[in-house]
Parts: sequence; C-alpha cells; structure tokens
Amino acid sequence: MESSEEKIGLFPLVGIIVSAIVGAGIFNLMKEMANTASAGVTIVGWIIAGVGMGSLAFCMENLNNKRPDLDSGIFSYAQEGFGDYIGFNSVWGYWISVNIGNVAFGTLLFSALGYFFPVFGDGQNVFSIIGASVVLWIIHFMILRGLDKATLLNAVVMVAKMIPILIFIVCILFAFNTDIFFADFWGNLASNGSSASIFEQLKGTVLVTVWVFIGIEGAVVFSSRAKKRSDVGKATLLGFAAVTLIYATVTVFSYGILSQQQLQDLPNPAMAFVLEHIIGKTGAIIVNLGVIVSIFGAWIANTLLAEEVAYQAGVQGLFPKIFTKENENNMPINSTIITNVIIQVMLLSFLFTDEAYSLLSQLSSSTILLPYTCVALFQMKLIWQSKEKATVKNLVVGVIATIYMLWLIIASGSTFIILTILALCPGTIMYMYVKRTKGERVFTNYEWVFFTIVIALSIYGVFQLPTLLAT
Repeated sequence: MESSEEKIGLFPLVGIIVSAIVGAGIFNLMKEMANTASAGVTIVGWIIAGVGMGSLAFCMENLNNKRPDLDSGIFSYAQEGFGDYIGFNSVWGYWISVNIGNVAFGTLLFSALGYFFPVFGDGQNVFSIIGASVVLWIIHFMILRGLDKATLLNAVVMVAKMIPILIFIVCILFAFNTDIFFADFWGNLASNGSSASIFEQLKGTVLVTVWVFIGIEGAVVFSSRAKKRSDVGKATLLGFAAVTLIYATVTVFSYGILSQQQLQDLPNPAMAFVLEHIIGKTGAIIVNLGVIVSIFGAWIANTLLAEEVAYQAGVQGLFPKIFTKENENNMPINSTIITNVIIQVMLLSFLFTDEAYSLLSQLSSSTILLPYTCVALFQMKLIWQSKEKATVKNLVVGVIATIYMLWLIIASGSTFIILTILALCPGTIMYMYVKRTKGERVFTNYEWVFFTIVIALSIYGVFQLPTLLAT
C-alpha cells in the first residue's frame, strides 16, 4: 500500500462507517424502540446515547491526533495502554463480533428476498444458505481485487441504500400527526402486563441504541490505509453525526404515524409497514428493496473491517503471521479467506439448528463493548500521564465515555459477562501459541491475574450456559 492512489480518502472512510452502522437494524428500529419506551423517553434515550457514543467518537478523534503512531485500528489503543493480552482480547472480541454480524447479514438478506421470492422463507432454510454462501464468496473475490475498488463499491451502495431511507423520512415528516405523537407521550409500557417506569423504559432504550452504533470505529480500523491521517478523525465524527440524525429521525417521527402499541405489533421489517400505512403497498416494496441493498452494503463494509482488523493483529504480533500475507493487489488474502471460511461454517450451522442464532446475536453485541471500553480508558490514561494540561473537552469526553461504557457493561447483566468470557477463553489458546512461537513470555504478572479471572469466570459460564440457552 505504498501509493496514495491505493489508499482511502475521506468520503470512502465515511462510507465505510455509514455502511457498517446502517445495516438491517434501522428498518426495524422503530419497533424495537416502541417495545421499550414511549415517544418522550425515546427522545431522551437518543440524547443520552448521542452524548455517550458521541463522547466515544471524540475519544477516537483525539487518540488519532495524539497517537498517530497507533495505526493498527481500535485494538491498538488497548494493546498500547494495557498490554498484549488485553490488546489481544480486544481484537479477538471485535473480530468475533464482526464475523457473527456477517452471518446475520446473510440470513437477513435472504429473509428480505423472501418477501419477493417465497422460496427463501425466513432466511434460514437450505435455499437461503446456498444463496448467502454465493453472495459471501462474490463479496470475497470483489474485495481481493483491491481496497480502492471495494471502498468505491461500498460508497456507491451506501448512496443507493440511503434513497429508500430518505424517502421514508420525507413521507413521515409530511404525514406526521401531533395528536398521535403526544398521546401518552411519557406513557407506561404494559406489554408484559405491568407498567414500566420512565427509568426502566430509558434503560431499555439506551441498551437498544448502543448496538446500532457498532461500526463507528470503521475509519480507525483503516487508519493505516488512509490518504490523510486527519481524515480518520473527520470521518469518525461526520459518520457518527449523520447516522445519529438519521436514526433519531426515523424512530422518533414514527411515533407520529402510528401509536406505540401499533408500532409494537408491526411485522418485520417495521419500516416497510409504517411506509405502507402512509403511501400503500408501494411503501413496503420500497423499504424491502432498501433492506436488500442496505444489508449488501453493510456486508461489504463488515467484511472489510473483519479482514483488516485480523491483518493488523497479525502485523502487531497478536495473531499468527499467516494473517499478514497480501496478494498482488495489496489485500490481506489469508485474513480474508480465514474470515470468510469462518462465516461460511457459521452459515452452514443453520442447517442443523435455528437456536444458535439468538445466542450468536447476543454474543456479537456483548463482545464489542470490550474494545470500546478500552478506547475510553486509554483516553483517560493518556490524560493522567500527560505532562501537559489536558483540555477540558478531552477530559469531559473521556469521563463521559468511560462512565457510559462501564454502565452499559453493568446494565447488560450476567448475560454479557457469561457470553463475553466464554468468547474470550478460546482465543487465549491462539494468543499463547503466538507468544510461544515468537519465544516470548506469555503473561506478565498482572496478566496472569487477568488470565486467572478469565478462566474462573469461563468455568462459571460453562455451568450457566444451559440456563442461558433455555432462556
């Protein structure tokens, strides 16, 4: 990747972020919000999520400016700040999360196609898995043709998938009904037979919003391949601002089209039926086409993130050296192959069970919080160690991001702890192999303590797994 022509500019970086974040989730987000909270609480929830995730985005921008030498993606902050083992767990958790997300894209893509072609059913039958496998390897070979071509295609798809979303936004703005919107504005959620307090609604809303921001780190992952280092921070903030505005508009204004109860009862994808309520059957067709394009774009972006983070981990000596091999187009061929083979195996698993999907989805959500938390903690560590007086902005965003991430971990409950630890433990085997191969000491003294805690909690998690699967 020597020439600037092969590197990524500002717009493609923003495209990677937007495509990675705006996947299939946006098309069902108003229903998920309605299941959790009223219109008023949803607005407050978006404000809290915007401040929390926005602070994380500002942390990434600041770290990119302060430590330009750390260009191996989001996990490099964890490695530099807290050692190789924490850094490995950060990249391992991130890689798992993105890979599982790609499996979800495969099933969701053909679930949307099932609206037009019933043979694909719910996206988890034999025909859907065959179709998803074909798409998987088409994306694989497109990416291996070169990063510039892949990011250009991703940018084109990003623009195409925003068209139905913008149509939806225009329609709900014109059809917005204030009487529907303000009816029971701070209402009590009673879908489970009991009312929910504003705080309970708010907690659920914020937990919903955090998952839809996965991908905010897209520009940081590709920081070593950016044309200008300054574009990384700009892309992170621009991508975050654009996505937050889109998400908030889509969800909040939907409460002015249908009541909270009506939104709860909508089939998937909910956006299709909200638009159908406004302009008829054409609305459902437009949105389902948008789902298909959106998922395809998010799949490309996520594959780029997955192969790049594994490649960078290999460069930094956290993953085996095999991940660092590049082809004639300067693309990490082994990293891409290994990533997509894992996804292929996960897709095939749906031939034998339909129970694994919900567990894998939870795992994808839970493992992403570790690298995010390490970003916030590294920001605080740099401020603490800095000989220069930290700016008020950096201190404030560091504190807010740290508190927000730690609160999310606590609020996620025991499920997060169990799933995350069970995901981290197998990765430790690869970490130990890499260290032994390099002839290095596997753990430092404090890493032995962390490793012991991981093992103890993983044993606890194994015993708790049957209960978790049952629920």
